[in-house]
Amino acid sequence: MLNKAKLILGNREIVLKLLITFALLLVFKAGTYIPVPLIEISKVQSILSGNDFLTVLNAFSGGGLSNFSILALGISPYITSSIVIQMMQMIIPKFKEWGESGEVGKQKLNRVTRYVTIVISLIQALLILFSLNENPVSIFVNSLIEYKDIYWLIFIYMAIVITAGSAFTMWLADLITRHGIGNGSSMIIAAGIISTIPTMFATLADTYLGANFTVGNLFLYVLVIFLYVAMIVGVVFFEGAVRKIPVQYANRQAGQQGSDIPIKLNSASVIPVIFASTILSIPLTIIGALGLQTSSSNTAYWFDQIFSTSQPIGIALYGILIIFFSFFYSFMQVDPERIAENLDKQGAYIPGYRPGEDTKNQLSKMLFRITLIGSVYLLILAMVPIVVTKAFGFTSSAIQIGGTSLIIIVGVAIETFRQIETASETKDYKGFLD
Repeated sequence: MLNKAKLILGNREIVLKLLITFALLLVFKAGTYIPVPLIEISKVQSILSGNDFLTVLNAFSGGGLSNFSILALGISPYITSSIVIQMMQMIIPKFKEWGESGEVGKQKLNRVTRYVTIVISLIQALLILFSLNENPVSIFVNSLIEYKDIYWLIFIYMAIVITAGSAFTMWLADLITRHGIGNGSSMIIAAGIISTIPTMFATLADTYLGANFTVGNLFLYVLVIFLYVAMIVGVVFFEGAVRKIPVQYANRQAGQQGSDIPIKLNSASVIPVIFASTILSIPLTIIGALGLQTSSSNTAYWFDQIFSTSQPIGIALYGILIIFFSFFYSFMQVDPERIAENLDKQGAYIPGYRPGEDTKNQLSKMLFRITLIGSVYLLILAMVPIVVTKAFGFTSSAIQIGGTSLIIIVGVAIETFRQIETASETKDYKGFLD
């Protein structure tokens, strides 16, 4: 380990990339403290503390939403747009053609993704503004009371500012990808989540070790930390778990080593949770934008019962959506039919199964069993914060980092380390050859 660290730190190119990455992440973090004009931040924070979805979005934006900064949405609109475009490749033939056209097609898809990001960011910003604005002056500074007739214009102005912030974040992510280490969008999300961890533990410490300090509360605090560490260990183990399917080649002589097809236990990563939470948040966001209260409207009450993850029906629906999207996205990422066709073209086969349809069916069965385990693992991680919050009486702002956030952090850390290691080894080989 020390030798690897020396090798990495001795490589000027890698050190420069690391410094560029940290510098750009600092720029992003600084942007989360620049507030949107005309907003009363204290009012936004009081509303935010009672909204589970906005609390999660705040963690993903590195605290930008709680500060109602110009980077309030962070990179999340770009991630949502990327997922949408990936799914549209299954529906729109032109997108599928671009996806199979190499670098040129990839550039076209990236361009479309950026355009869709701007549209999603604008819509999301407007919905959040409307949902936060429970009455005409709830989030505005008091001096705007006399301008009630042009509130719609102020909303559009603020939404444009937040959209511009999302575009700026997308540009920072591109700079990290090109000149730094790792995938820029993933790095920004991970950095945003990590930056909220000290705040989360400080909030828990104030709750259990402050004025209400008792031996029982100290035990609960230690228990929460233990559970958190156990989740990290579990995520590291399961994210590295791979099922290797052996493959043999017909044109190789007996005794020669074959290869294998690695399939991750959690092929879908956190996409199912993001999709499930997004779908559940849309009806509640619309209800909030319309200014309906669960105590005064039957429609709002039932929407809250069905779509809120703090209610039994909402929790059950949340779990069903996670499992559904786990299977949907896994089979989209690991297409058994395409793998079977590629194996057939290469003269390869899975021992004991005929090439073609038989191989495809066997791959489908294996992927189904693997995804079943992976979806249960993902479901447990998604439910842990909800159960802990209910069991210990935490607020949503106290537990901002759940199991799915840990998947992002661990995944980004593993991928970044691999890139650094590969870059250092490549440099070492070059020096040897030269």
